[in-house]
Amino acid sequence: MNQWRQFFYVSSRREKYGLLFFFLMIVVGGGIVGIKFYFNHTQIGPAKGGTLTIAMVGASPHFLNPVLSPINTTDRDLTPVFFSSLMKYDNLGNLTPDLTENYTIGDNGKTYDLTIRKNIKWQDEKPLNIDDVIFTLQTIQNSDYSGKSPLRVLWQGAEFEKIDDYTIRFKLKAPYAPFLHTLTFGILPKHLWQNFSPSQFSLTELNQKPVGSGPYEFTKLVKDSNGNIVRLETKAFADYFLGQPNISQIVFKFYNSEEEAISAYKKDEVNAINSISEKAKQELQLKYPDLTIYSIVLPRYFAVFFNQSQNPALADKNIRQAIAFATDKNQILKEVYRGDSEIVDSPILRGMTGYSDQVKKYNFDPDKAKEILNSSGWKDENSDGILEKNNQKLEITIVANDWPEITQTAQLLKQQWLNVGIGVNLDIKDTNRIKIENIIPRQYQALLFGEILGPEPDLFSFWHSSQKKDPGLNLSLYENPDADKLIMEARQELDVNVRSQKYQQFDDLIAEDLPAIFLYNPDYFFAASKDIQGIMFKNINNISSYLNQINNWFINTERNWK
Repeated sequence: MNQWRQFFYVSSRREKYGLLFFFLMIVVGGGIVGIKFYFNHTQIGPAKGGTLTIAMVGASPHFLNPVLSPINTTDRDLTPVFFSSLMKYDNLGNLTPDLTENYTIGDNGKTYDLTIRKNIKWQDEKPLNIDDVIFTLQTIQNSDYSGKSPLRVLWQGAEFEKIDDYTIRFKLKAPYAPFLHTLTFGILPKHLWQNFSPSQFSLTELNQKPVGSGPYEFTKLVKDSNGNIVRLETKAFADYFLGQPNISQIVFKFYNSEEEAISAYKKDEVNAINSISEKAKQELQLKYPDLTIYSIVLPRYFAVFFNQSQNPALADKNIRQAIAFATDKNQILKEVYRGDSEIVDSPILRGMTGYSDQVKKYNFDPDKAKEILNSSGWKDENSDGILEKNNQKLEITIVANDWPEITQTAQLLKQQWLNVGIGVNLDIKDTNRIKIENIIPRQYQALLFGEILGPEPDLFSFWHSSQKKDPGLNLSLYENPDADKLIMEARQELDVNVRSQKYQQFDDLIAEDLPAIFLYNPDYFFAASKDIQGIMFKNINNISSYLNQINNWFINTERNWK
C-alpha cells in the first residue's frame, strides 16, 4: 500500500493520467458488461397500475347480471369483467376452464362431472362454491325469473345435482355435442340474490352495481338526468383467483353513436373504443398513428331473412330465387367493407363443423333473375321500373339497423333488386327499436340482420321450427320437418364426422328452400391507444369475448428477470 502511495509522488503527470484512464476503462467496461448482462437476462413485462377508459357504443347497461345480460349487447359485453364462468374462450378462440378445475364425461356423453377451484372469493370476500352454480342454473331454468332470456332455451330439460361443495353433475336426456360451450355464462352469488322474488329480480340495484368473482369489481356509476348510465367505474379485484389484474382501474363511458365515441377519443377522454365501423377504421388509421385497430374474425353472418307470412310475394320460391340472383355480394364487399369481410352462402361458416364450399350458390346473374320473374308472370305494365302482377306491385320492405355498413348494404340491395324490377322500401332504425318493434313480434317482410354463432354450431335456436317465436332466433320462421330432424340428430351426435354430414345435409335444404339470402361475415374492429398493451385478438368465438382476457392487459411496464 505504501508503494502505491509513493507512486503518486514519484510518477509523472502522464503516468498518473494513464493509470486513471486504465481504471476508468475497467469501470466503464464492467458497467457495460453489467448493463448488457442485465438486459440479456431481463425482459419488459407488465406492471400494476394505470387507468383504461373504454368508449362503449350503443345502449347503456341495464342488467349487469349474467342471467339477463344476453338481452342487451352492452350488458353481454361487460358481464365477463365482473363475473367468472365455468368455462370461457381464450384469445385464440379455444374453450378453456375458468372456475372449472377439471371435468369428466360419462354415459356416452349424457353426464358431465365438473369440479370447480377451491378458495375462490366473491368480491364481498364471501366464499364461492357449487351452491352458487346450482342457484344460477335454477334461476336460468325458472321462467318466472328469466323467461325472456335466450339462456333458458339452452337449459330446458337439463338436470344437475350437487356431489359435494365443489363438484356438480350434469345429466342430459340425450347427448349434446356442444354442451361444454353452454357453460360460458357468469355465476351469480347465491347469498346476495336468493332473497329476491321474481318480481324483484330485474329491479334490484345489484343489476347495475354487480358483485361477482371476475377480474374487476364495481366502484361507481354516474347517470344523466334521464337516469341512463353514462359512466361506470371499476377497480382491479385484489383477490381474483387468477391473480390481481394489471390495470388498476377501468372506466366505461357510454355513447349513443360512433361519432360521439370517436369525438371523445380525439379529446383524450377515452383511450379505447369497443366497436368501430369500416369507414371509421379507414379515417382513424390515417389521422391517428398512435391508435391500434384490431381486426377480429367472429363466428357470425349477416343475411336478409324473409318473413313469408308478411309479404305474399316472398312465399313464392321463384321470387326468392330471383332476389338471390339479383344480389351482387362482391359489390357489397368491395364498396362497404373494402376486403375486411368474407362472402357467406350458408348459415355454417368456414372452419365450423359441417362447412362445405360445395353448397349450392346463387351467383350474381341479373339476367337469370329477370328471366325467372318474367316466366312467373311479373311485368312492368306502366314502365315505372317496378314489376306488377294482378294489379299488385312487386315491392318489399327491408328493416335494417342504422349502423353505417348495414345501412349502406341495405341501400345497395335496394338498387340491385330494383335493377331487376323489384321495388324496395327501407326502414332504418336503431337495434333496440328493431328488437322491440320487429323481431319480438316478428313484424317485418325482410330483415337485414346478423346472427352470432359458436365454434361448434348448434342450429336449433336459429333454424328449428319450434324457435319461430321470441325468444327463439328463427328469424325466417323457417319450417321444414327434414331440417328439424337433421338439427336434432346433429346436436346429439358425438362423432364429429357423422355430425358434419348431417349439417351438410341441412345446409343443402337451406340452399334449396332459400328462407334467407346470406351475405357476408365482416370483421369486428376494436380500437385502443398503443400504450394499452397485452391485447391479443387472433380469433374470438363469441362477440362478447373480447374482454375475457382484460386482466392480462397492461399500461405500465417494468423489467423482470427471465
